[in-house]
Amino acid sequence: MSLTVERVLVPVDGSDESLEAVEYAVAVAERYDAAVHAVYVLGEEVVRAIEEAAVDESEVAEDTEAFTDTVREIAEAEGVPVSTSIAYGFSTKRKTTHPGSVVLDTAEDVDADFIVIPREPLTGEPGEVLEKAAEYVLLYASQPVLSV
Repeated sequence: MSLTVERVLVPVDGSDESLEAVEYAVAVAERYDAAVHAVYVLGEEVVRAIEEAAVDESEVAEDTEAFTDTVREIAEAEGVPVSTSIAYGFSTKRKTTHPGSVVLDTAEDVDADFIVIPREPLTGEPGEVLEKAAEYVLLYASQPVLSV
């Protein structure tokens, strides 16, 4: 049985580890002549700050756009098509919204055939939200998952 991959999903959070995951995702996409979709997952502190108007949403958008520009550069350097999106990895209104569920929902939304997720050390850095999502995605994803 051969694996068919048309879209590789890579969740990112602005960390160095997520950039490394992008490099792996691009390599997988290049191998299968596929595209990459990078979803920037916003963590709890950022989401709360946006909801409480403690931080301007446009500033967050600028920061995430700068990071996704780097993602685009990595993919395009290898000739791999790339698309991006931003998602709240936390909700004050829905208990079931967390980084892992957001990754799996995005995988379904973009019709991803493969997921590459950073498996980060638990550092406690507020921007690094995917460290707790990797195990969830590994357990519940219906697609093949590479945890790096």
